Amino acid sequence: MNNVVLIGRLTRDPELRYIPVSGRAVANFTLAVDKGLSRDKRQELEAKNEPTADFIRITVWGNIAENCANYLAKGRLVGVQGRIQTGSYDDQQGNRRYTFEVVANSVEFLEWGDDNTQRSQSNQQTQSAPADKGISNDFGGIEGFHPTDNDDIPF
Repeated sequence: MNNVVLIGRLTRDPELRYIPVSGRAVANFTLAVDKGLSRDKRQELEAKNEPTADFIRITVWGNIAENCANYLAKGRLVGVQGRIQTGSYDDQQGNRRYTFEVVANSVEFLEWGDDNTQRSQSNQQTQSAPADKGISNDFGGIEGFHPTDNDDIPF
């Protein structure tokens, strides 16, 4: 079984490309996933200027890739579900190098940020969307996404 579930923050904006022959979208980004260290161990590593997170390369394809590129940015919290993919290549000096990445099947946007301007713009888009289409336009036309206020959560 090859199944990975991660929650972390983007270390940079997603990079979107299109495959020349097929035109299929592919996006890459790196996710910083907290190591879940004890407070003492975290302070020890921080004092040594060592990382307290793992940095994992994520690749996502198709419509999900386009949505990630359009709506995610550095620092955003996301959940990723996918599989580990490994590979290798020989560098210019002839040394074997190994690669590791997660190919995502699903990317959940866990936060949208605190930018009130962005939220008011998306609300204006929702109000101006034709009512007969039945598609939520809360976040630039991504069907099924709705803003949630923390005050609306019952726990």
